[in-house]
Amino acid sequence: MAKKAVLFTEMTPGASWEDEFNRWYDTEHIPPRMEAPGFINAQRYRNVDSPAHLALYDLESKGALVTPEYKQIKANLDETTRRILTDVTNFTRYIGEEIGCWKRPDANNASLNEAAFVYAVFFTVPADRAEEFDRWYEEDDIPALLECPDWLVVRRFRIVEAEPLPFTHLALHYLASLDALESDAREQARNSPWRTRLAQEDWFKAHVAVFGRTGQLFVANR
Repeated sequence: MAKKAVLFTEMTPGASWEDEFNRWYDTEHIPPRMEAPGFINAQRYRNVDSPAHLALYDLESKGALVTPEYKQIKANLDETTRRILTDVTNFTRYIGEEIGCWKRPDANNASLNEAAFVYAVFFTVPADRAEEFDRWYEEDDIPALLECPDWLVVRRFRIVEAEPLPFTHLALHYLASLDALESDAREQARNSPWRTRLAQEDWFKAHVAVFGRTGQLFVANR
């Protein structure tokens, strides 16, 4: 059975043409993708600490990115699109297959798409440590984090395509408020004996970024 997937992609426009970039993204870049088979929705975010913009696309499977329809969209670029894609910097593109999704008991189905912030956590995990890494995340870390009322949803992905860094795992944490990052629940999660033990291993180094939601949720036109 095909696994649900996510496309995580960042771009940083120049400050002088950020407004143009936003209009292009919302009116020219995302809408055609919502017509392509396998795309479910798309939501945009902006890094709270930098001018980087993030788009998250939910996919029925990673196969959505190799359909003839999607390939045609990528091949038929107008002059504006070519210029913008040439001029943006700090481009990233990560495709992840979903491992699981965890929600607070009081979170409704809208919580994921209405969360004000996404906290992205990447790891590069050696193959022989992946099983324990997964168990720590799901048995120790996530239950502790979801004790915070503002920690709404956690989604985990195994990365199958990575650019530019060789990350293997991605967790997307959907937050109602940035206060969640300073909560007692997060402090407890960070100081658990299991995490402390893993943190002594050289590979256990997270790459993190926080993004604020911008604009509307785009939904597939099917």
